[in-house]
Amino acid sequence: MKLILMGTNDFVVPVFDALRAKHDIVSVFTRAPAPMGRKQILTPSPVQVWAEKNNIPVHNKIREFEPRGADYVFVMSYGVIVPDDILSQSKFINIHPSALPKYRGASPIRTAIKNGDKSSAVCLMKMTPECDAGDIYMCRKFDIGANDTNEMVENKVAEISIEMLNEFFAAPSEFHAMPQTGTPTYTKKFTGADEIIDWSKSPVEIHNLVRALGAGRTKINGTDVKILKTKIENGELKILELQPSGKRPMDWRSFINGHQCNDIKLGE
Repeated sequence: MKLILMGTNDFVVPVFDALRAKHDIVSVFTRAPAPMGRKQILTPSPVQVWAEKNNIPVHNKIREFEPRGADYVFVMSYGVIVPDDILSQSKFINIHPSALPKYRGASPIRTAIKNGDKSSAVCLMKMTPECDAGDIYMCRKFDIGANDTNEMVENKVAEISIEMLNEFFAAPSEFHAMPQTGTPTYTKKFTGADEIIDWSKSPVEIHNLVRALGAGRTKINGTDVKILKTKIENGELKILELQPSGKRPMDWRSFINGHQCNDIKLGE
């Protein structure tokens, strides 16, 4: 089968690679290289790196789209709005990692973790002009563990996505898309401001914030730090790993020893 792939983030690379092993990938669309790191070096997306490594034509502008005889266009974590006139040119399908219509939008995985959800789903659906509103071919539920991070859940989603796509592309005519039912809810794109820890929140809420966003920002004895890893133990929040501003990540004991913290004060 001939496919065009659209995606950007690193967790979709294993999915695209699995499709490449079984199908003819005509071209790949991904977001343009963006400034990264302190030196703001222009860096191509993980998907672009993968496509170039495999000698697949890659495009950074959606207006360069041509159907090129593709049977389907598969979209996953692309981060670019596909215009209506381009959607009408081919059969567009996409993966969305939530139990639709719950958590439509940019951050379904992070939102589910931050909200403390114990389960979610992966949906394969038709793409429509309205965001994440298409009819659904299939949906698979999965569990979210109490200590699962965003990266861990993304890996689960990738594995499930590969299984679903293998089934779908083996016999697409056997799958009939069904309309979404229920009241939609929407997610937002998280920013650095969302990482700031509100210490009036419960230990579980703070733990969920850290594992969802990858870091929680605060001050400890006047030092700016990112809290990178936590756990809940006997109802209390335990800080396992953190990173003081301008320094490398370290465990909690090393931080205490290095800063001679006899009286820890959080969130100053």
